[in-house]
Amino acid sequence: MPAADSELAPRGERSTKQKRALAGLLGDLEAFRTAQDLHQLLRARGERVGLTTVYNQLKALADAGEVDVLRSESGEALYRQCRTEAHHHHLLCRVCGRTVEVDGPSIEAWTTEVGRREGYTDIAHTVEIVGTCAACQPRRRRAG
Repeated sequence: MPAADSELAPRGERSTKQKRALAGLLGDLEAFRTAQDLHQLLRARGERVGLTTVYNQLKALADAGEVDVLRSESGEALYRQCRTEAHHHHLLCRVCGRTVEVDGPSIEAWTTEVGRREGYTDIAHTVEIVGTCAACQPRRRRAG
């Protein structure tokens, strides 16, 4: 399980007030957010933190496996605190950002088989599933 919100910091790094503030914010959010969104939310909470610091901390947290990162349809990185340490995939609503963590045993088997067939080992993959959640479907219909 991920570290407690107040302890979320890349493993082996010293915790600072800014890191703790970002960790607390990530622990409060369910949806994936951009670094800019996180920076604005921190500032709204009265935290004095620079955007560069937010980017650096998010990169360190992602490298340590403490936050999930995926790309929006426009290619922008989105971040969220991991809810599980197990390998998983995300189903992301393109309208509201709601996210569901999903297992993908058939994806795991397929990627392993494709790699094996081509003579690869140490296979890794990223799967991002984007759609419109049930709550946002009526809004999309009205807007369209």
